[in-house]
Amino acid sequence: MKRREFITLLSGAVAWPVAARAQQPGKVYRVGLVFTTSPVSEMAGPDPIHPLVRTFVQALATLGYLQGQNLLLEHRSAEGRFERFPEIMRELVWSKVDVIVTVANPMTQAAKEVTGTVPIVMAYSVSPVEHGMVQSLSQPGGNVTGLAMNVDDEIPGKQLQMLKEILPGLSRVAVLHSTEQEAEGVQNGEAAARRLGIRLLPAEHTPTDYTAAFAFIAREQPDALMVGASAVNVANRHLIVEFAGQRRLPAMYATREFVSIGGLISYGVDFHDLFRRAAGYVDKILRGVKPADLPVEQPAKFALVINLKTAKSLGLDMPDKMLALADEVIE
Repeated sequence: MKRREFITLLSGAVAWPVAARAQQPGKVYRVGLVFTTSPVSEMAGPDPIHPLVRTFVQALATLGYLQGQNLLLEHRSAEGRFERFPEIMRELVWSKVDVIVTVANPMTQAAKEVTGTVPIVMAYSVSPVEHGMVQSLSQPGGNVTGLAMNVDDEIPGKQLQMLKEILPGLSRVAVLHSTEQEAEGVQNGEAAARRLGIRLLPAEHTPTDYTAAFAFIAREQPDALMVGASAVNVANRHLIVEFAGQRRLPAMYATREFVSIGGLISYGVDFHDLFRRAAGYVDKILRGVKPADLPVEQPAKFALVINLKTAKSLGLDMPDKMLALADEVIE
């Protein structure tokens, strides 16, 4: 565990008795936690294998919610079959969960269509106002609240700047995308690309087929690749990282999941921080606060992860400045 994560958990543990006293004596709370691709087996138990689920469980524990005592976590996963989202949400509502925690826009939308009464906490979402999940960030209304990342050029701008530092001659970058949300991100990244003298090459794929996108990238031979953090891309991360490796294409990803399996570098929202904060939303709702009265918050922490082994295999010298800024270096 990183030092800052330990400090966060320790500080939360100090407040544990206060939170515990706020709960109803003898009450067992049921919380539905739904993931897009991970096996349910990685989500189960008091010390789950999945790092984000483990962060969420630990954060709830510091707030006084202990599995097997006053907490029952209903773990679910679509395991890559996103058409199952409505079925999973109906099952959770039938199970009478107190809260549903979602991790992707399509999942949140499916939950909202299934229930207008069970509180829904978005551990992660993109532009929820624009996509109709909440009325506004300050006054979400309805039964949905949580954390959001509104798409602008700040993150893609920093990602492109980092690629430029690694590859000083960078001029053409392919952007792998599929959904409307990702296309919005490409458009917002154009301004940053122009400032850096970089041309973006959108490589569009369908939710189930990357063939045309990969063929386009192979034909265009860009200097580098950028990959967003959509649920579809995360589900197909092995395929994407393998393609980038075969093409010897330096790639910038949005989450650590890609870098841990051989991707070069990732910069984006710190998802561990989002899941800790999502646990705080769950706590407030279980203590009686209505989702409509909990403003949707923006990410506060971002993470840079570098795979030095991959850099060496590509013949790249990672700048000392980048290594010093990195939250994690995989060797």
